[in-house]
Amino acid sequence: MYRNQDFIYEAVTNLEKLIDIPIDIETSKANYDAILNIKNVQFVVEVKSAMRASNQGIILSQLEDLRRINKRPILFIADYISKEGASLLKERDLNYIDTSGNAFISKGDIIIYVEGQKRRVKHKTNQSRAFQEAGVKIIFHLLSEPRNLQDSYREIAHKVSVSLGSVSNVMAELEELNYLIKTKEKRVLKNKEELLERWLVEFNTALKPRIIRSRMKFIDANMAQNWRHILLNQTGSEILWGGEPAGAICTNNLKPEEFTIYSNLEMPELAKTLHLVPDKKGNVEVRQKFWQNNNLNQNTVPALLIYTDLMNSGYGRNVEIANQIFENELQHIQ
Repeated sequence: MYRNQDFIYEAVTNLEKLIDIPIDIETSKANYDAILNIKNVQFVVEVKSAMRASNQGIILSQLEDLRRINKRPILFIADYISKEGASLLKERDLNYIDTSGNAFISKGDIIIYVEGQKRRVKHKTNQSRAFQEAGVKIIFHLLSEPRNLQDSYREIAHKVSVSLGSVSNVMAELEELNYLIKTKEKRVLKNKEELLERWLVEFNTALKPRIIRSRMKFIDANMAQNWRHILLNQTGSEILWGGEPAGAICTNNLKPEEFTIYSNLEMPELAKTLHLVPDKKGNVEVRQKFWQNNNLNQNTVPALLIYTDLMNSGYGRNVEIANQIFENELQHIQ
């Protein structure tokens, strides 16, 4: 459940002013963020602070899951919904309202569609260091493997390539935010799924733009069909598949169209090894590898990063495969 119910009242109030139709709100339901009643039709409400490109994949997945288990229609409410996000929600017949009063609600005789209402500009608050670049790397390390949580601060700093001070500050903030408990014997993560959801968003905004190195394409178009035959681990795990190819390797149930590669090799060496050439519109994205990995037999990034790449793509099939990986490989986060 989303903790800030003010979004619900603000969104509904602004929409009521525009359409002159009364909307009843009930926020006391334990299993939902709220129940809205519009012309005697009850809508189950799911609330998020915002829907942007960085988190639209996971939000769409959650709304589809909520729709599958509910007989009543679903209504998504957010402070801000991007134009692309609103379009995706409408395409999937998912009802929504934002706090500006923009809305799409279609159920039976109820048809409400409002767009073009301008967003009120809000002053930004200071961002927690736990969700800036160094913090995103540290949280990735903590969530990837349960045993990583017990590493010393010095080990974490070395494995994540951040300063010791950053580790200390981020761990302290995770405690303050109720994501981490320290006992005499060990550290324990709390609210792990909430932490994961927040990490997905911040990875896309705080870290991903900094690690994108180049957009490329295969010299031979057939390589896109025969990509599995490229022996990435011949370089000692210095080149790793992420995104769709990694999802295909993990589940054998996906045909990649976009290729994501993580590597710290120099670009000429990488291009020569994989038979790539630069192309701004190519379907191969090369990213910097931002973690330590000593498994010489591995040719994919960690499961958490595969899940993240697929969820953040926003494509329905990728989200389905991401959920399979979450169930099979990331049980420690559930």
